[in-house]
Amino acid sequence: MAYETMYIVRPDLGDDQLNQVISKYETFLKEQGATDIEITIRGKRRLAYEIANQREGVYVQMNYEAAGSAIAPLERAMRLSEEVIRYLTIKPEAEVELAAAE
Repeated sequence: MAYETMYIVRPDLGDDQLNQVISKYETFLKEQGATDIEITIRGKRRLAYEIANQREGVYVQMNYEAAGSAIAPLERAMRLSEEVIRYLTIKPEAEVELAAAE
């Protein structure tokens, strides 16, 4: 199944630390058997409301193919992380419509 995970990283991290966080989750997904991992850094943006005393965050988007069982461990790792402010995993709309048609 195709999934998209968008997560927000604390803005006070340097470029090296940001790259470490991104590669940590990329490696985690590979260990869970994910393939076709595409990572897009959407940049630093102002948040709609304050989260964990932060007004801004760096948005990172990951698109990948993985089994459904890989999502829960990934989200648990993000929930326990000090660097990640928020995260959300979805199935892209086109994939859901195709599955329903079959």
